[in-house]
Amino acid sequence: MRPGAPRRAAEGSALVLAEPLSVWGGLDPETGLITDRHHPQHGRCVSGRVLVMPGGRGSSSSSTTLAEAVRLKMAPAAIILGTADHILLVGALVAAELYGRTLPIVLLDPAEYATLEPERAVSLARDGTVTVAAAADSA
Repeated sequence: MRPGAPRRAAEGSALVLAEPLSVWGGLDPETGLITDRHHPQHGRCVSGRVLVMPGGRGSSSSSTTLAEAVRLKMAPAAIILGTADHILLVGALVAAELYGRTLPIVLLDPAEYATLEPERAVSLARDGTVTVAAAADSA
C-alpha cells in the first residue's frame, strides 16, 4: 500500500469480515445486508463499503447474486480479498459486461491484508493500489 495513489477506482469505509462469506444465500442483493445468520457480521450492510474478507465461500451462484447487487446499486464499493476467489471475480465481470457498472476486486498479500482495520477509510486506485487512511483521518 502506498500513499499518494493515482486516480481512485473506489473508496469507502472498510467492513472487515471475520470469516469468508457465501454471497449466494448470505447476502441480500436488494438491501446489501449480510443475511447468513451464522456469519459473525450478520445484519451488517456491505453497500458502498470496501468489503474486506479472507475469501469467498460457497456456491458458484454467488457470482449471480453479486452481479445483481451491482445492478441494484447495493453492492460494496470494492472488495479486498486475502485469497483469490474466481466466483466473485466472475460476478464483477458479468456486472461490468451486462450493466456497465464496475466492482473493483483486489487480492492483497497476507502482510498487507493483515493491516486492514474495520471502519478505516480505504481507497483503491485504478492500478490496484490500496491506500488506507490514518486512524485520525477515518473519524
